[in-house]
Amino acid sequence: MAGLVWYSSASGNTARFVARLGRDALRIPIAPAEPMPEPAAPYVLICPTYADGQGRGAVAKQVIRFLNDPARRAPLRGVIAGGNRNFGAHFACAGDVIAAKCNVPVLYRFELAGTETDIARVRAGLATYLGAECLTP
Repeated sequence: MAGLVWYSSASGNTARFVARLGRDALRIPIAPAEPMPEPAAPYVLICPTYADGQGRGAVAKQVIRFLNDPARRAPLRGVIAGGNRNFGAHFACAGDVIAAKCNVPVLYRFELAGTETDIARVRAGLATYLGAECLTP
């Protein structure tokens, strides 16, 4: 079954967003010593943006480490990026960086932990894009 892989820092905004989607998902761990998930089926990656004022450092090091493995990168089908609109042009730019490097589309951008509208749109989009039914709580 197609699914989700996600990363969230200690702030937990992305974790809250993913939990509200109500779908099974694999987590990229915060601690580098923890084992990485090994997705066997096509998946969408959900991750936050960590950029400075110039957009540098947008993709978390653990996400880079995860995607640097060709076997984990191969089933990637798209990216959903979180961010903070206070960063202006660099809002959710981790999605753009990952999309360009991995040749996949940015499917959606959300702010902080997302709104109910964001959740509804992502659920509907995942159902269509991944060809699987999303579970609604």
